[in-house]
Amino acid sequence: MKFMDLTDSDRALASKLAEEMGVLNNSIESGGGSLAGFLGEIAAQKIYGGEIQHTYQYDLVLPDKKTADVKTKRTSVAPRDYYECSVSNFNPNQKCDVYIFTRVSYDNKRCWVLGHYDKKKYIEEARFLKKGQTDGDNNFTVRADCYNMPILDLEKCPEEQPCHIL
Repeated sequence: MKFMDLTDSDRALASKLAEEMGVLNNSIESGGGSLAGFLGEIAAQKIYGGEIQHTYQYDLVLPDKKTADVKTKRTSVAPRDYYECSVSNFNPNQKCDVYIFTRVSYDNKRCWVLGHYDKKKYIEEARFLKKGQTDGDNNFTVRADCYNMPILDLEKCPEEQPCHIL
């Protein structure tokens, strides 16, 4: 897990991108998480390298040409390794190679890049939860059908930057 402070230019770029995008279909927060999502993409690109691509299928083309979709949650606290990462059931058909997971603070000043996981393996190995079901690990009632996995089970990025997903 890597922590970084987000800059004013990071926030300005993310705000511009979120405004241009508008509200996506099936948005769990009716567009409220878009700014954080773009901040997560910016932070992931700084750690993993590659190019940000704004497509429905993926967010980054990594240096090794694999594609990554960045999944971001907002947080009020530094994440612990037993916290859960989630992929909404709206997303498993996206054509990406890996998921990269991030957390962005509610004040949009910090981001934790948590790690990554092969998309196909993630869907096979994560716990499936139905909308309205309470996750027994953290007592959170999920807002949409999703696949959950603890941060500690993610693949970690090597220390050198940018890193490559093997």
